[in-house]
Formats: sequence, structure tokens, C-alpha cells
Amino acid sequence: MSAHGHPGRCHPARTPALLGVGLLSAGTLAFELTLTRIFAVAQFYHFAFMAVSLALLGSGASGSLLSLRPQLGKHPGRWAGGFSLSALGAYAALNLVPFDSYAIAWDGRQVLYLVAVFGAAAVPFLFSGLAVSGMLQADPRGLHRVYAANLAGSAVGCLAVLPALSWLGAEGALAASTAAGLVAAALLARSEVGGHGMLQRLLALAGAALLIAVGVVRPAWVALRLSPYKALAQALYAPDARLVLSRWGPVARVDVVESSAIHVMPGLSENALISHPPLQAGLTLDGGSLQPVTALPPDSDLARELAANVPDAVVRALRPEARRYLVLEAGSGWSVLMALASGAERVTAVEHDPLVVQVLRGELAGFTFDLYNDPRVRVEVSEGRTYVRRANETYDAIVVALRDAFHPVTSGAYSLSEDYRYTVEALTDYLQRLEPDGVLVITRWLQSPPSESLRTLAAIEAALRRLGSAAPAEHLAAFRSLRTITLIVARAPLSAADREAVRSFVASRAYDLVWLPDVSADEVNVHIRVPRPAHYEAFRDLLADPQGFVRSYAYDVRPATDDRPFFFHYFRWGQTPAILQSLGRTWQPFGGSGYLVLLALLAVVLMLSAGLICGPLLAQSPSLRRGRTGARVRGRALVYFAMLGLGFLSVEIPLAQSFILFLGQPTLALAIVVFSLLLFAGLGSLMAPRWELRTALACLVALTVVMPFVVQGVLAVALGCPLLLRVVVAIVSLAPVGVLMGVPFAKGIALLERMSPGVIPWAWAINGSASVIASVLAVMFAVSWGFRAVLWLGAGAYLSALVAMAPLAGRRRGSVPMEAYVG
Repeated sequence: MSAHGHPGRCHPARTPALLGVGLLSAGTLAFELTLTRIFAVAQFYHFAFMAVSLALLGSGASGSLLSLRPQLGKHPGRWAGGFSLSALGAYAALNLVPFDSYAIAWDGRQVLYLVAVFGAAAVPFLFSGLAVSGMLQADPRGLHRVYAANLAGSAVGCLAVLPALSWLGAEGALAASTAAGLVAAALLARSEVGGHGMLQRLLALAGAALLIAVGVVRPAWVALRLSPYKALAQALYAPDARLVLSRWGPVARVDVVESSAIHVMPGLSENALISHPPLQAGLTLDGGSLQPVTALPPDSDLARELAANVPDAVVRALRPEARRYLVLEAGSGWSVLMALASGAERVTAVEHDPLVVQVLRGELAGFTFDLYNDPRVRVEVSEGRTYVRRANETYDAIVVALRDAFHPVTSGAYSLSEDYRYTVEALTDYLQRLEPDGVLVITRWLQSPPSESLRTLAAIEAALRRLGSAAPAEHLAAFRSLRTITLIVARAPLSAADREAVRSFVASRAYDLVWLPDVSADEVNVHIRVPRPAHYEAFRDLLADPQGFVRSYAYDVRPATDDRPFFFHYFRWGQTPAILQSLGRTWQPFGGSGYLVLLALLAVVLMLSAGLICGPLLAQSPSLRRGRTGARVRGRALVYFAMLGLGFLSVEIPLAQSFILFLGQPTLALAIVVFSLLLFAGLGSLMAPRWELRTALACLVALTVVMPFVVQGVLAVALGCPLLLRVVVAIVSLAPVGVLMGVPFAKGIALLERMSPGVIPWAWAINGSASVIASVLAVMFAVSWGFRAVLWLGAGAYLSALVAMAPLAGRRRGSVPMEAYVG
């Protein structure tokens, strides 16, 4: 099977070819990660992870095509060029096809649009897979080097995309990734044709230079189109709206809109004596969650009047002497402004997005009267949990700012997004940073029926019990405005004076009580009357019997944890009949749409994967007929490579999601985890000849089982460390499992090369197809049962791979004739 002597084939062992494989792999992974950002900004978060599925689907399809038509692998340079051209086409499809995720339930055309968009986005990965698979097929004796170049290049692409997104934006990062594909095409073509085809190589390099130029300049015609339901798109509909700033950063895209229609003052009392609202602009992250940027000096009379009539003012009512405030997720600074205006002497504002802080201290400093440059304000660029862990002081009040926009419980647009602000562990950390008489204030949007507030309450109850409280209800108060609900948690039980202070505050602001330890039914639903005091009844019942209430409630309101941090996911299977009845009349019913998207996607990928795996068998492709491959070998190969695909993604995805908390940024976490696993898997593939397959798989199973406890230990010990140190700790902690994950695939391919080389493309297709299924299953398992369950699913997959291949791996070459395995 050596490529030498076959002039039409690429020479994988040559340095230019290996560089081409590495560069193409880097471009492919950079394109994949850029797609996650494009999907998150243009649509909603639950579409972002689908970029992983699309990449794996394309890779699996390439294996099936090579299995049916082995000659397709002879020209990897052409496929590398095809990757770049089709990636540009995919971006055009994403921007031009009028896909509307909200209308998919009643507009049948949206299904076709969805298929068109996802199909176009999968094609680049198909071409990239054909190029890399062709290189692997060309010379199995050099497989370890090609596989290592593939993994190492992919790892480099993971890191390169981070500065590319910050400097060039998603549009520029995509252009850079496609440029890498064209340079790879030139390198692979040079190796393929032995120095001929100079014109084609020059054209490829010229195209790469042009793409880099377009990525740097980013003309208006390449700008990303947003869903019309995004907050940014909605804000720009106002007649006098003007986009004054748009910039990509390491965490999110930040946009600022000026409009006379922007008035955002969450929970403002109707008793506030406001003759005219303050001038405000709107700041959005990834096009959503519009936050107010307020042009108001904190020492002005208007600021003081506002600060006395917002929910956070309950701090001053309960603790008039409070001077030190900690504002978590400070964002555009509304809660910081209110704290200063209420008399705080020092406010620590923690904001995890450095670009938001940069904009507020720079371009918007004059507009905000230098709010974030105020000497009373200390701004910490950090994830809230990280800061709280490393802080060496305590506070009179901790305010978790309401920075995300209202979205009804019937919307599932955020149901698959991780949110570590409201987990049991987070609330425990917050409470431990309070003074003995300090208070924690959390304001959320009012939902009907109650959902967010109940999950928050359940987590608070669990956190208080962790801290030794035998009666959590004694520490709590809650009230509602027209659109918000505020929960107050005291480190010590509320005294009689505290309770009366809350009552007086609520009555004077025309709010409504939801909970006090001694509240009576006739005290609730007084000012803002509703047919039934559902929030009061739910709070009362949950605090009386937390576990029983959570089990019986219509929605899933189990407290979020670091292992299952999906705060906005409330779907229960019992809601399915009602959801089906409402199809065609409303979209995203009962907060289950994100999960329903997963189910629909799982059905699609199961059908596609079955076709990719069974197609070559049904067609009896030449590669499967060659070498008299027996049914038993095919069966064991199917199980083995399918389980490797399932196992790899069942480890990668939960680790990427778990490390969001540790590293503070979803894109950074995904890049570091994928980089580490691919880099060390590449090292593992190079070391594969030294490993015995059964030993490697047994070690991998054992390590995957204990990996949840490794992650838990890393979080406990190093969460408060500086970011650079956390990155190093993350990479080091992932190294052992990464090395072991690189061994089984290379060993399995080497085993097939001995027994039946023609099966290798089919094995690639099986692995890719199973990975597609795993990318969906992993998210479903995580949402329902947590990251630990997904990792153990991966351990089970690797154990199944060990059982499947053990009989073949135990045979030395030539010890048993192939006929012994023919079914």
C-alpha cells in the first residue's frame, strides 16, 4: 500500500505533505470554532454546538465516499482547495438563506432552510475529511505521522482562532481559516504531482492572500446577518436607532445602540418621582441581552431617586450602614450606578468580559460620566465565581446584577446554555463572602408560571443547608414588581426588625411580598394584583418540602449545580402532549424547544449515520470486498470504531462545558480543551506502537471513570488562580486522558492495515458517524443528568471498544488465517 511508485498519489512521508495536512487541519478546526461563534451570534446558543456535529458528519461522509470510491483519495490537494471554497459558500448560505428558528413550527419552508444551511456548513468538513482520509489511505505505514500531523494541526487551529476572533471578528477568522486551506492545497498539490502544477499553486496562494486582505478590511458586504429576534436587531428597528459601536472580543461581540426608545430600569417602582427618564444607550452581547448604558452622574438627584426605588434599594432598608458592595456580572453598570447613588462608599464591580470594561472606560466613558473610572469603583475583569474564590475580603452586600434580557419560560432559546451564576456551589461561595450581617440580593425576571425564581430558591435552600442552616426559610425574603422578582438572603436568620424593614420597604414602593418567614396569605398580592398568588404559594410549598415540590412541579426546577448548570432548562417529558398540541400555534412551548431541537437533530443524525455506515456494505464497495474481509471482522470493526467515536466526544464535550467555569469563557474553554485533547492525542498516536491495545484501553476506561473527580478537584484548588495559571493547570490535567485517547484509533487502523486495508475508509466513516451521534447524545445526557454521567457514558464506550477488539488485538500477525474470521 506504499504510495511510492504511484505517481498519481500524494507522498505522505514528505515534509510538505505533512505540513499541508497540519495546515488544513488547523484551518478546519479554526473554521469549526468560528462556526460556533457565528451560530451563537446569528441565531441562538443551542445552535452553536451543532458546528461540532456538522464537522463530524462531514468527516464521516468522507470515509463512506472513500470506501465506495477509493480513487477519490488520490488528489488531496484538490479537496483542500474545495474545503476553502465550500467554507466561503457555507458562510454565504448562513447569511443569505432566510432561516428563522422561531417560525419553524408553523412555516414548513423553515425546515428546508435549516437543511440547506446545515448541509452547506457540512460540505467543507466533507472535503477536509476526504483530503486527510486520502493521506491516511495512501501509505498506512506512515499513518502515525499523518495522524499526528492531523491532530497537532487541529490543536494549533484551536489556539489560533482565539486571537483571530478578537482581532478580525468572526468574518475575518473565517477568511483566515479558508486561507489556511488554500495554502494547504498548494502544499499537498506540490507533493501530489511532484513539482508540476505551478500555476494552480500560485492561484491558491494568491487566493489565500486575497482572503487575508478581506478578513482584515472586513467590508460591509461580508457582515454577519442576525436573527430578527435578537435584541440588537429589535433595537435597530426604532426610527432614530443608530449603531455606534460593534466589536468582536474574546468572550462576545459587543454592540452599542443609541435610540430614544431605550428605557431599561428593571423593577423600578411605580411610586418613583421621575419626571423624565435618563438618557440611555443599549449594549448587547452577541446581539442579545440588551443592557442599559445610562448617562447619569451617580451623585445627581435623579440617580438618587432611581436608586431609592429599584429592588436593590432593599439593601439600604435592611442594612442602612452598608458601605461595601460587591456587584457580580456588572455588565454595563446599572447596578453599580444604583449602588453609588444609594450611598455605597466602595463598590467592587466584577465583569467577565474585558471588552465591555474597555468600552465603558473608553468610548463610553464620557457618556456614563466616567462610571467605571470613578475612584469609588474598583473594576475586576474576572468571572464572578473566580473572583469570589480569590477575594480576601467580605462585603456588606452582594448584588447579582440582572444583566440578561427578559425571555419567557415558553422560550427555549437559552435552555441549553450553561450558567454558573446560580448553581448551589456558586451561591455557597457568595454567602461565604458576606459579613455576618450581610445580605445577598438576586433579581430575576418574573416568569409565569414561576420557573427561574423557583430554581434560584431551590439552589439557595440547598446552599444554606450546606452552610449549616437547619431552617433556610428563616434567612429568606422575596418580593415582586410588575416584571421582576427579588430574593434576599441573609447570612444570619432575619430578625423581627429585619422582617418589618422589608415589609415597610415593599409597601412604600408598591411592590408585593412573596416571602417572609412569618408572611401571611393576606399580605401578598396587594398592590400588583394577579388572579392567583402563584409565586407565594410555590415559595411556601418549596421551602416546606424542597424535594417533594421539585419532584411534583410541572417544570424541572431542580437546583442547578456545577455538574448540571443549565439554569434555563425546565423541560419535562410530561409536557410533551401539551407541546404537540400547541405545534403550529406557538414556537418553543414550555421551555422545551432547545431539547426538542436535540431530539430532532438526533433523529436526523441517526438516519444519516446509518446511511454512511450501511451504504458501503449494501453497495459492497470494492474496498470492503478487497481482502476477503469477513463478517466477524466487519462487525468488530463497526463496534470498535463506533465506540471510539462515542467515547471521544463523550469525554471532550463535558470537559469543554465543565471548564467554562474554570476558564471563564466558553470559547476559551472549548479551544483549550480541544487543543489539549488533540495535541496529546497526537502524541498518543505517535506512541501507539509502544502500547499494547488492551492495556491502553483499560487505562483509558479507568481514567475516564475518575475524570469527574479530577475536574472537581481542579475547580476546588485552582479556581481562584490567575487565568494563565488556570490555563496551564487545565492543559496539564487533560494531558493523561488525551494521550490515552490517541492510542486506540491509531492501533485499530494499524490492526486493520495488517488484516484488511480496504476497511480503513469504512472505519473512518464509522468513527465519524458515531461521533456525530455522540455530539448530540452528550448534550442530552448533560442537560438531564450532568457532566459526570456523560463522562461515564464515555467510559462505557471505551470499555465496549475493549471488549470488541480484544480477540483481534490478542492475535499476532499470521497466527490465525483470515478465513477463521469469515462469517
